[in-house]
Amino acid sequence: MTSFKIGQRSIGVGSAPFVIAEMSGNHNQSLEVALQIVEAAAKAGAHALKLQTYTADTMTLDLDHGEFFIKDPESLWAGTSLYSLYEKAHTPWEWHAPIFARAKALGMLGFSTPFDESAVDFLESLDVPAYKIASFENTDLPLIRRVAATGKPMIISTGMASVAELDESVRAARAAGCKDLVLLKCTSTYPASPVNSHLRTIPHLRELFGCEVGLSDHSMGVGVSVAAVALGATVIEKHFTLDRSAGGVDSSFSLEPAELASLVIETERAWQALGQVHYGVTEAERKSLVYRRSLYVTKDMAAGELFSAENVRAIRPGLGLAPKHGEAVIGRRARKPLKRGTPLGWSMVE
Repeated sequence: MTSFKIGQRSIGVGSAPFVIAEMSGNHNQSLEVALQIVEAAAKAGAHALKLQTYTADTMTLDLDHGEFFIKDPESLWAGTSLYSLYEKAHTPWEWHAPIFARAKALGMLGFSTPFDESAVDFLESLDVPAYKIASFENTDLPLIRRVAATGKPMIISTGMASVAELDESVRAARAAGCKDLVLLKCTSTYPASPVNSHLRTIPHLRELFGCEVGLSDHSMGVGVSVAAVALGATVIEKHFTLDRSAGGVDSSFSLEPAELASLVIETERAWQALGQVHYGVTEAERKSLVYRRSLYVTKDMAAGELFSAENVRAIRPGLGLAPKHGEAVIGRRARKPLKRGTPLGWSMVE
């Protein structure tokens, strides 16, 4: 079994999907908005609120040319430098404690994605219950080892990683002390399209690495996440905002409160629907057996009269002989007079 707990929340196939609301930079550098996002996530039913812990200086250099400037016209962040983007998107470290405290007060777990070792040290001082490794850092083995050394559960997004790279990362994490691991299928495009989501990878990840699996979902809506649960995902992460129209670095592919509430409900329904391999009548269905078809007398009959297609039919309800016995009944005689609407039984047939 690969199930485990983050805080008091069980992670595994025997529990409803663990839904993580990712705040990212959707607070737009307002602590008040950040706390409103926490409250909205809790109200929507999310089980955890996740931050990203970095500064522009821990992410990149303060340069605005060459590879440090985003020129791709298809990028959401085209026309800005990496430094400026991270300056705008980062969550001030002094906000982490009040954000986590608000999440805890509202019944949610609060944790984060560290992007370097200084962030891990800081998050350890806040006693976070788990860590997330982002897709772009899933080959940063020193960072993975540092996080694994905390002994806390690790969630690693798999975006862009080859099987060989993932194998290296998982081995590094386990060797450094990670016992509880989740790998999240992730497509590192923003937004991601359903066509590029490749959810059949999810059960394959479980088979290859013997750990819990899930989805870091950058697609629009909740359909991809629901499908992921049907394929065995036990953790779902989605970016979250109060209002996409308010802007924010990740707002365009983030869920709004009503959508997050739908995600929580529909992923749990999908998990409930999986059940087990089962054939035959369930207890819940037993009362419905009466509405099957069965053989009924459809015209008044005298004793000794021949059964025929004129006086016996397979109709609802299901209190008579099964329809498959019709051929055996036709051409035989009634033992006694029969009224129209009588469910046919063998004791009535000579």
